[in-house]
Amino acid sequence: MTQEYTSDLALFINGSWRSGQGRETLRVLNPALGSGIADLPVATAADLEEALAAAEQGFKEWRMVDVDTRGAILRKAAALIRERAPAMALLLTTEQGKPKAEALGEIMGAASFFDFYAEEAKRAYGRVLVRPTGQRAMVLKQPVGPVAVFTPWNFPVYMLAKKLAPALAAGCSVIAKPAEECPASSSALMRCLLDAGVPANAAQLVFGVPDMISRTLIASPIIRKISFTGSAAVGKHLMRLAADGLKRITMELGGHAPVLVFDDVDLPKVLDVLVAQKFRNAGQVCVAPTRFYVQERIYEAFLTGFAERAAALKVGNGLEDGVQMGPLANPRRPAALTSLIGNATAHGSRLLTGGAAYGEGFFFQPTLIADVPNEAAIMNTEPFGPVAVTRPFATFDDAIAEANRGPFGLAAFAFTNDLRTANLVGDALEAGMVGINSFAISVADAPFGGVKESGFGSEGGSEGLDSYMVVKAIHQA
Repeated sequence: MTQEYTSDLALFINGSWRSGQGRETLRVLNPALGSGIADLPVATAADLEEALAAAEQGFKEWRMVDVDTRGAILRKAAALIRERAPAMALLLTTEQGKPKAEALGEIMGAASFFDFYAEEAKRAYGRVLVRPTGQRAMVLKQPVGPVAVFTPWNFPVYMLAKKLAPALAAGCSVIAKPAEECPASSSALMRCLLDAGVPANAAQLVFGVPDMISRTLIASPIIRKISFTGSAAVGKHLMRLAADGLKRITMELGGHAPVLVFDDVDLPKVLDVLVAQKFRNAGQVCVAPTRFYVQERIYEAFLTGFAERAAALKVGNGLEDGVQMGPLANPRRPAALTSLIGNATAHGSRLLTGGAAYGEGFFFQPTLIADVPNEAAIMNTEPFGPVAVTRPFATFDDAIAEANRGPFGLAAFAFTNDLRTANLVGDALEAGMVGINSFAISVADAPFGGVKESGFGSEGGSEGLDSYMVVKAIHQA
């Protein structure tokens, strides 16, 4: 497994895969074992300058490829992703930790973006304006130019596909900087694109020191747009860098998703859904349900049922059969969660199950904390791990006030069997995406993005394609 894993670790720049040649390396870890499994080459300043020059030329060539040809290449990429999905899932689980079934689902979801944008590119319509006889006025959409995309480690294949597919469909060239924790799976995605026919200078892949890479790419006049998914702190830093060149930006930042559970629901059925979603990818999901506000009448029953289901989850190496939750992705997360849980219990919260790291890897118990006051750090800081926090609420207005109280607004969820409540809660929640009796909010044909400090701009849907295009008005007398 190790040899198969390490064979793909390289940079892709200007048509060639590169490693060694005196480059420094970063150690890639297997989170289930807590030990190193491969060395990843680090891009140099010269590598980045060559990538930028290639992207500049690649844009000139790729934008001129007709949309039908672009679409055919993207559809072939989708087919290759599906064909190679089992092998890609093995890489993803090995370096990121999620169970095999989740890894396979992520990769199949990535393929769906290339299928969708292969067709959506044909619908980047402009319009003709009404003018006197002999005059013409048109509004066109054109690709923005070379773009730099930065993606996180929690969904390294899916998030990279979500950016690459619309950018390439629009006619942009791309330099991608995925997370260094998960280089093999993101490299495997890039190989699918190249094998499908994407020109070598239209899509490039670099790894290395994030601050050096981001400063170099964003400062270059060649780069016209930046798309970033990650923490709010890093997003704000990149925005400051982009401001100097007035670069277009899309920011999908952190969340702290509330879940409102009203007392008219079928509680056992809802609990089955909530627990499965809370601990998906060990809670390392930007839209993970985290703050559970439960109506008073069913609150204690909710706690009992949730704790029982969480404690029964099979946690282990994601490569093993039957595992429902894998380890955390890196050694930073267990320490951060331990600190947040300790702070919550110091503020009077009840720890009902879990709460500890264990094992040789980066494993953490599925955790439920009850009666968490707003003063606790975990009510104001996204835990990004397998920790659920709960509070009871009395009225609809109380629930909405609690859900909206923080600075984030990426996703929010509500469970109710009352149609009027569902209508009201959808309008009242301050979030870019709202799931009512559902967690299916990240799909290729719908916009994905947040409000407030969760960022701005959308990926997915027609909005995702528009974010890689500029509008030009042409007036002719």
